[in-house]
Amino acid sequence: MNKVNVVTLTAPRSPAAEAYRVLRVNLAFTSLDKPLKTIVISAPAITATKSEVAVNLAVVMAQAGQRVILVDADLRRPALHPCFNAPQEPGLTGYMVSQDGESALILEETAVPHLQLLPSGALPPNPADILGSQKMEQLLTLLKARADVVVLDTPPVTVAVDASVLGARADGLLLVVQAGHTRRDHIAQAKEWLERYHVHLLGAVFTDAPEGDLLTGY
Repeated sequence: MNKVNVVTLTAPRSPAAEAYRVLRVNLAFTSLDKPLKTIVISAPAITATKSEVAVNLAVVMAQAGQRVILVDADLRRPALHPCFNAPQEPGLTGYMVSQDGESALILEETAVPHLQLLPSGALPPNPADILGSQKMEQLLTLLKARADVVVLDTPPVTVAVDASVLGARADGLLLVVQAGHTRRDHIAQAKEWLERYHVHLLGAVFTDAPEGDLLTGY
């Protein structure tokens, strides 16, 4: 598993960290009439930077005073719990298989004020079925009641239907494009999938771009 670089914590004054703060402001300005409560983070294809965008965006939102819940909804290759030295279970899937109702929803506190984490939980054999279920809709309602914004990290769009299924239930989806890595045909294919599921595409986030250009593709 690639280690996720939480640059907003390790180097908060770096150009990369500042770029995430710019991204947060851009998102706020594009949703003045209807604030974004649920944001899905995905990518056209497998990339090491998808989860980095999810966690760093969640951190800068929390640092700005918003109550944020970061959800590891990548039930195939979860990567967020090590960022905060949190346990992987019970997490999202623990809640989904429990019969205990809201009491089974266990959020992990992080060292970042206002930021909580819902890890993936144990990996299921049928991630898309879980994320597309009625109980997932109920979970999103619970999370929105506890936070100002919910950020969900999901698998790449062209790898699994998970991101499209969850994106259709969210307020919008950010597509992470890694410079020098993401192929144009994967981007086109991802846009086709998102349109098919009527997902609101908020924009694209460019990573690993030359210094000064990071995240300017939003």
